[in-house]
Amino acid sequence: MIWKYRKGLKKLSQSLRKKMTEAEKVLWLKIRRKQLKNCQFYRQRPLGKYIVDFFAPKAKIVIEVDGGQHYEKRGIKKDEIRDKYLRNLGLKVLRFSDKEVLKNIEGVIKRIYYEILPNPPL
Repeated sequence: MIWKYRKGLKKLSQSLRKKMTEAEKVLWLKIRRKQLKNCQFYRQRPLGKYIVDFFAPKAKIVIEVDGGQHYEKRGIKKDEIRDKYLRNLGLKVLRFSDKEVLKNIEGVIKRIYYEILPNPPL
């Protein structure tokens, strides 16, 4: 499937790749180059009208690493709208706090690994 996006987002996504947060950098080192279940991830990827932190097209997974603004009332509402939009594209959205990534990267990786499984056990 081809994932379309608004043309104006390409330059912004390229800029965001150069300005990744520390938590995004830590996670990227663990998931890039098909290290996780041979699954290709892309960083700061435009999807529709948004740019997502990480995207695995084969697994149809979006990963968001959230800073403090995502836990304020306005941020929560924006994320709900964004997640609904992405789910309507057939994608699963995984959200982790930046603190969780920095303090428990192995737990984060295990969760992502589990979500990539073709038929996860119930």
